[in-house]
Amino acid sequence: MSRRSPAKLEVRTATTGDIPGILSLIGRVYAAYPGVENYTPGMIRGQINNFPAGQFVALYEGEVVGYCASSRIDEHVALSPHDWESITGNGFGSRHDPTGDWLYGYEMAVDSKQRGLRIGKRLYEARRALTERLELKGIVFAGRMPNYRRNRNKVEGPADYVEKVREGKLRDPVIGFQLSNGFEPIGILENYLPEDKASLAMAAHMVWRNPYVDPDEPPTHRVPRDIESVRLATCQLQARAVKDFDEFIRNVEYFVDVAASYECDFICFPELCSLSLLSFERKKLSPTEAIDRLTDHRQPLVDALSDMALRYNINIVGGSHPTRTDDGDIQNVAYVCLRDGSVHAQEKLHPTPNEAYWWKIKGGDSVETIQTDIGPVGVLICYDSEFPELARRLVDEGARIIFVPFCTDNRQGYMRVRYCAQARAIENQCFVVMSGNVGNLPGVENMDIQYAQSAIITPCDFPFARDGIAAEASENIEALTIADVNLADLTWARAEGTVRNLTDRRFDLYRIDWTQGPRPEGQQMPSRAPMENKGPGGG
Repeated sequence: MSRRSPAKLEVRTATTGDIPGILSLIGRVYAAYPGVENYTPGMIRGQINNFPAGQFVALYEGEVVGYCASSRIDEHVALSPHDWESITGNGFGSRHDPTGDWLYGYEMAVDSKQRGLRIGKRLYEARRALTERLELKGIVFAGRMPNYRRNRNKVEGPADYVEKVREGKLRDPVIGFQLSNGFEPIGILENYLPEDKASLAMAAHMVWRNPYVDPDEPPTHRVPRDIESVRLATCQLQARAVKDFDEFIRNVEYFVDVAASYECDFICFPELCSLSLLSFERKKLSPTEAIDRLTDHRQPLVDALSDMALRYNINIVGGSHPTRTDDGDIQNVAYVCLRDGSVHAQEKLHPTPNEAYWWKIKGGDSVETIQTDIGPVGVLICYDSEFPELARRLVDEGARIIFVPFCTDNRQGYMRVRYCAQARAIENQCFVVMSGNVGNLPGVENMDIQYAQSAIITPCDFPFARDGIAAEASENIEALTIADVNLADLTWARAEGTVRNLTDRRFDLYRIDWTQGPRPEGQQMPSRAPMENKGPGGG
């Protein structure tokens, strides 16, 4: 009996699992163009999460040998002068408009060793099929002109150069390929990509018009009012003394069990909730000794949370845990244990003055989305929620829910976190889940008193809860608060809401540049003495 052998070449939509292969491919392709940098993993993650149907990979014998990225863009934006940074949302694909009537292509990379397989043509065909299926007006992109610099003395300018390539009087491998695939130039985009020295930063504005759509008919693309229901739980946890590690885990598991019985998809615990593990120490510990003891508890804690996530079929945002990490730094880390068994860690980037001074906690180096079964989410630990660029980066990568475990000792601290959480929800048109501690923990430094009113926050627009609060706990009472949210409402609000904060960003005026990599050797967060030596100083 004969068996069919697997296909050697496959073209399909990209997934986040393809990110390493995509980065490797683009690194090889860009090596021929000095000054043009590769994407970051977060950028590729954002491209895929923001418009999953628009990103394609070509695989040859399992290896990524081609990648193209695209988004839907409004006609006015797509056909007007623009540059690469603004049209792509700084490379994250966050300019994607689900009601856009043109497909905009902003990346095409093909392994030079596999050009004989017509991979570029196959990727263009995938884009065309998507355009026809979505009934878009066509495809538009900016074509590089890599032979322009060497031929600039033979032409009167970039438009003349493109015309001579079109007439066959000059040769350009990119423009020539695009012309042969049915695209036509409609103009020149100046200063499109300054790093592209071979093209002198110029690009040919190219279009392909969908023959199945009447260009004179006004677009009717609307975002369907779908249902993508997610049930969220926030645990406002009572700080209490425990006799041993097992008792603390039982306290946590109680709320996990209850949330799972309500079929919640997520439960979020507060920042520093694991400091209860210091309550059964027999002697008073110095800050360094306390961190060492908490470090001893780290792996058993993560193992217990991961086991619960699997057994109860729920995703657990495990608050945060101060610990000495593998590089020797003391950091405040949120461990996110998913129901598929995976474990993710998000470090707090901005320790408060109290944390930096008393605990010698240092800030982490990056914030990234976490891929879950309901899509990408983000975690901002307490004070981090007060820095808007962090939430914006998470949303650019595709996050629609941001979890904020917090620990505040008084109402002023709590209100700082609360107001900022509400601002993050509005400006990013996302959901924010706040989880805080209540009560007190005598004998444990920095956990003397707590103030919290945990909440599930929404944007403020017609599809959402009145006052932008899906649910909130009573002040300073241990409670589990649950709410259903509809992720599809976010998609609608971003495209058709009363205000459209993400779409209306002035990409031409400002952007966030994220410095990759850790701090230079020896550079630390400032550790000035706080005004008071009690309380976590949260928020």
